[in-house]
Amino acid sequence: MRAWGLIRIFTNAVYIFMFAPIAVVLLLAFNSSQFGGFPMEGFSLRWFYRLYENEAIVRAFKTSFVLGLLTALFATTLGVLASLALVRYQFRGKDWITTFLITPVLVPETVLAVGVLIFLRWLSIPRSFALLLFGHTIIALPFVVLVVQARLVGIKKEFEEAARSLGANPFHTFMQITLPLLLPAVFAGALFAFTISFDNITATVFWRPSGSETVPTQIFAMLKTSVSPEINALGFVMIVITVGVPVMAGGLARYFSRKKI
Repeated sequence: MRAWGLIRIFTNAVYIFMFAPIAVVLLLAFNSSQFGGFPMEGFSLRWFYRLYENEAIVRAFKTSFVLGLLTALFATTLGVLASLALVRYQFRGKDWITTFLITPVLVPETVLAVGVLIFLRWLSIPRSFALLLFGHTIIALPFVVLVVQARLVGIKKEFEEAARSLGANPFHTFMQITLPLLLPAVFAGALFAFTISFDNITATVFWRPSGSETVPTQIFAMLKTSVSPEINALGFVMIVITVGVPVMAGGLARYFSRKKI
């Protein structure tokens, strides 16, 4: 019993060590003082208004939001198609393709980012928004495939076979039968892809075009000069988005995974 008590204490200490800095950022985002510190002098929302008035930050938010939406669109579309092929069909090289799709999760982002950048430089392709979108899609695709595959395995093939036997072609079978049953996992995968793209900084630093900033790279650029209270407010917004969206996606996937078809 004493050993389990020590394990609990150690576990709680690790959690406190990990989440205390996040709690500090969340609190200081509402500090009325221009100099972050404790005790707080008062409660204020002025740093959030300052964020709204900062054109560079607003522009970075727009870039991250558009990039996240496009990444979610492309990664989800490719992930659904790949999952259908891998789960519903048998073909040569299936295991190799599965490994290839999951590889971006296993390879460190820095290695992947440098490798893609060197390869595209060899092809004389400059850094651009299209390259950034391509890279984020590669990073997000494995997560979409894993989520969609887990749901697709639980969908009985008898439903699709019944539709085919009644005269529906493969496209109508997918649109009328498979997709509605698969929709919760598709939505969850899209949310994961959006979040992964929105808060990515490691690969973005290598792939973004000159003069184009996302929210994480904008925070990194602001930290080079000084620790402004605006950074705490911006960090608060980032934490809400990057924590809230995956929690919602995970809860959605867990809820529908309990429903047996």
